Amino acid sequence: MKRSATIELACDLISRKSVTPEDAGCQQVLIERLQKLGFEIEEMPFEDVKNFWARRGTQAPLLCFAGHTDVVPSGPVENWSTEPFTPTFHDGFLQGRGAADMKGGIAAWITALERFLDHHPDHKGSISLLITSDEEGPFVNGTTRVIDTLEARNEKIDWCVIGEASSTAKLGDAIKNGRRGSLSARLSVKGVQGHVAYPHLVKNPIHLSAQAVAELSAEVWDHGNDFFPPTSFQISNYHAGTGANNIVPGEAVLDFNFRFSTESTAEQLKARVHAILDKYELDYQLDWAFSGNPFLTSEGELIDASLAAVKSVTGLTAELSTSGGTSDGRFIAPTGAQVIELGPINATIHKVNECVKVEDLDTLSNVYENILARMLVDQT
Repeated sequence: MKRSATIELACDLISRKSVTPEDAGCQQVLIERLQKLGFEIEEMPFEDVKNFWARRGTQAPLLCFAGHTDVVPSGPVENWSTEPFTPTFHDGFLQGRGAADMKGGIAAWITALERFLDHHPDHKGSISLLITSDEEGPFVNGTTRVIDTLEARNEKIDWCVIGEASSTAKLGDAIKNGRRGSLSARLSVKGVQGHVAYPHLVKNPIHLSAQAVAELSAEVWDHGNDFFPPTSFQISNYHAGTGANNIVPGEAVLDFNFRFSTESTAEQLKARVHAILDKYELDYQLDWAFSGNPFLTSEGELIDASLAAVKSVTGLTAELSTSGGTSDGRFIAPTGAQVIELGPINATIHKVNECVKVEDLDTLSNVYENILARMLVDQT
């Protein structure tokens, strides 16, 4: 059975073991396809990360596709039903690491571009792609560095489609129009180590921190809004003890994270945490790690075109959603761009036997082509 151009490209990309921050030749495959379409290519490597910026046209408005060629590790290969980096077809699905997150989405955009430009070589505005190999990693030398470069020369993205796996049960049933912010911390509470039989000679950091931790866990940080759920606080690790049951430890260490809405800021959350800890007069150290602010595209041409494209191609009315983790949209939205995420079903991303429906990738390519036409072809 003959496979579509989208499926063939997706298979090529999946077969390349591009575990973050490796690219394994994926970007060169894309660059060669884009050069044939008249894109100017600017490679932007930073440290061990490969990135490229491709642009066709010089005029505004600029519609950008942002994506990543890196994938998370496969985990134990023996837990997969097939080799993770050998694209495999089974019961209408394409299986392999990156099939949904997000090599399938990249393949769908490239083939959508090829068809669109064949029919509309003289489209209005410009088209660009921002591709990185650092989305699944530390996100230090990837999209954020490319955006810094673009901002320094005042090259502005007006609209940005990110190919992340946004759909839930059916392709196109959800479009991400924002993401929550992420703020993490490591809290170290100091005590005095000693024998459990001499409690007057010790200070137990587990006991000392318990009330503060309980209050942090019960605190209502905000109530969210029409687009975001309330800010959440979650403890991910709690370490204390020496391994012996007759020793009071000298330190308790816990890691926690906020996923926060636009109703709170990182600075406000930090101040409130310190106030609670100080209330209990703890001897503590708090080390913060900020991953990004929340962003939101609540309305605009891109939202309208994306909803209409999904409806036209699939018949579905997509739900606008801000659920899930962070994405590289947090680096692009602050420049003033309208940003959405639209891609395959996300049920198997980062899991063993990651897969995507074959027909979904072809449908996604048609949705992308429809968006391109709505945004860059005069409808008069």
